[in-house]
Amino acid sequence: MRPTDMRARRSAFGIGAALALAVLAGRQAAMAEVVRLDPGALAPAGKVDARFLSYNVEMAEVIGARFWKPYAHMSARQPPPGAIQVGRNPGLFEARAPADLGNRRLRALAAALGPAYVRVSGSWANSVYFQDDDAPAMAAPPAGFDGVLTRAAWRGVVEFATAVDARLVTSFTVSRGVRDASGTWTPIEARPLLDYTRSIGGDIYAAELFNEPNLASFGAGLKGYGAAAFARDSAAFRAFVTQAAAGLRIAGPGDVTTANVPIPGAPTAEDLLSAQPRPRFDVFSYHFYPAVSQRCAPPSDTRVGTTRGQALSEAWLARTDAAFAAHKALRDRYAPGAPIWITETAQAACGGSPWAAAFIDTFRYLDQMGRLARLGASAIFHNTLAASEYGLIDQSSLEPRPDYWAALLWRRLMGPVVLDAGPIRPGLHVYAQCLRQRPGGVSVLAINLADVPAVLALSAPAELYALSSSSLAAGTVRLNGRPLHIGPHDVVPQLRPQRLEAARITVASRSIDFIAIPQARNRNCP
Repeated sequence: MRPTDMRARRSAFGIGAALALAVLAGRQAAMAEVVRLDPGALAPAGKVDARFLSYNVEMAEVIGARFWKPYAHMSARQPPPGAIQVGRNPGLFEARAPADLGNRRLRALAAALGPAYVRVSGSWANSVYFQDDDAPAMAAPPAGFDGVLTRAAWRGVVEFATAVDARLVTSFTVSRGVRDASGTWTPIEARPLLDYTRSIGGDIYAAELFNEPNLASFGAGLKGYGAAAFARDSAAFRAFVTQAAAGLRIAGPGDVTTANVPIPGAPTAEDLLSAQPRPRFDVFSYHFYPAVSQRCAPPSDTRVGTTRGQALSEAWLARTDAAFAAHKALRDRYAPGAPIWITETAQAACGGSPWAAAFIDTFRYLDQMGRLARLGASAIFHNTLAASEYGLIDQSSLEPRPDYWAALLWRRLMGPVVLDAGPIRPGLHVYAQCLRQRPGGVSVLAINLADVPAVLALSAPAELYALSSSSLAAGTVRLNGRPLHIGPHDVVPQLRPQRLEAARITVASRSIDFIAIPQARNRNCP
């Protein structure tokens, strides 16, 4: 065969293969579900706080204390727990140095998520002693306390919040060290902390009395603590706030719900809210984890656990709805009209599962925000900013994880006005909000959980921000096919879209698309 004939045959084969691929692609597109959306006609469904997307910095990070041990540091021989054992196994924890809240990269990454609320709390906040002087930290806390918070460390918190455009939310010490002879809470630690915060130009915007009162035996060492004690302490706390900090918003009850399974022997949220004198809250708050990680529960416990294989399932994602519905009913009964804050949430309690740091959790994270915004939540505090597997940022390298990039896109595109994009469809979840700072514009979030593509048919040109990864287990993410990473000198990138004139967008299988429609002309979007 002559070389020219060979080249001709190869060329013909290439054309034939291309045609076959095109036909196959066309068939796949034809098989994909088509969702038609008119962004300009979407009706308003509610409004969220301008600081809806918020986060936690654990008190353990601030003072330097024992926190959840990274899986990479845990022994492979360590047996899984036989039952839920939050905080009972010292092998689950690891000592860590105080976080450097002045770190340039950390501040740049946090500032890009602003405006936000930063909540400095967690179990260590329940028993921390505020050392109200300028001396180095004392070697050991006084009796009745478990950790020491220095002025310098707290100043770092206040300066961090100011630098990243975050309003400060916290909780106070409730351990034996602050209780009077009758066992009632006193402001002996809260007062100097508030006074010092004011003296350095800071402000505490809101506070829960303490972290997770339905787990007081674990978080505060208060065995037998129940609803009556909480009601008594809440009354003392409100009296103190009224007298000494009139502008401080009281949030509560701040109970934790995990996988919507009752905690044996613990008071329920309704117990805490209905006891006399009935607690009163300016902000209705609760904590929610859809599962317990394998640090604290055996993987085989289907009541509270989850596996990587379940991470994209409808049942797993819907756990958020059940927890919100239960707490909204309580809010309507005991604090009508109060905004609802989920002041602590992440992939799983006890530091997150090993895949919490991977792209697979980004589906849960964004879907949870889309659901809660539509259901009526005002603000969501992700736990944590940069600690353990569930952190948005790796605690050692300070490299942004996939969830961080998702949060950044949400912050830049999703405005406070929530729009009705229709019911959740199995496999394809579509949410919409007004496009941030673009009057008349709309932003759509499309989450494709299925292993086949889907098609969004829109009525206007769009800007596409498509998130994908090499695999669901990867710790990196791509935007429109390009890897995302922080730039030189810790500069957070612009995140540029792909501009589409056609209004028909194919959402790839197991991928996430943010779609901005600046020319939607929706009258509900100021």
